[in-house]
Amino acid sequence: MAGYYIFCDESLKKGKFYSNFYGGLIIEKREFERVKNALISKMQDLQMEDSELKWSNVNTFRLEQYITIIQTFFEFVKTGTVRVRIMFTDNRFASVPLQKGYNENRYHLLYYHFLKQAFGLKYIISDSPLDIEIFFDKLPDSEEKNAIFKSYIYRIQFLSEFQKTQIVIKNDSIYEVDSKKHILMQCLDVVLGSIAFRLNDMHKEKQPETERRGNRTIAKEKLYKEINKILRQIRPNFNIGVSTGIDGHYHNYFRHYYRHWLFIHTKLTSIMYDQDEVG
Repeated sequence: MAGYYIFCDESLKKGKFYSNFYGGLIIEKREFERVKNALISKMQDLQMEDSELKWSNVNTFRLEQYITIIQTFFEFVKTGTVRVRIMFTDNRFASVPLQKGYNENRYHLLYYHFLKQAFGLKYIISDSPLDIEIFFDKLPDSEEKNAIFKSYIYRIQFLSEFQKTQIVIKNDSIYEVDSKKHILMQCLDVVLGSIAFRLNDMHKEKQPETERRGNRTIAKEKLYKEINKILRQIRPNFNIGVSTGIDGHYHNYFRHYYRHWLFIHTKLTSIMYDQDEVG
């Protein structure tokens, strides 16, 4: 069956200005091996085959290597082979009274809405069923909560707004994996981390003892600037701090190669799982 893989990751939970960073990418199954092998080959060329790409590991000594591998990753984004989605919240709206149970279940609830909306799955046009397999980095919560969360991810396909789609999500196609074994997840971690870094003005942070920025901070800013340059090639005048426009067509929620979503709690009921709609 034709279909897609979706890889997901999360980053900064609480930042100075923006919080709750979630990221994901979607790729056709038939393209997966080609992209994965190209990235692994590039890592080998850079003598990084034994390293794990992580935003937290960026430093002066590895900066050029990180820039090269991220450039390679974005070559696949520029062609739409890989589509990337980033979601975050604005702390200015965090004081809005929220539904009971939101704070306790915030992590899973926001992840649920990210999966449901960010990829534009309900706008995928297909004449035949599309198998969707979803990969999460190890979920940091109890097995019980994680199981409930996965059950709602499975049931997204039965919501009324998805009735005209051909997507199929099997119960056993929702995985928790080790990102060290998935190069695409590692690239996503770097991109997601760079956005959280810049939106929270971490590039301005100085060391108390010197009142100067540290070398690692300077290296991270340089990598962010390279990523931002590429994003502006994909979408001129790209603004990382707002939701990306749809250019007049709802199907661009899926078609766009790269999108940001500033998640705002416009309706209290929209925060919780769609309990009344799920079949």
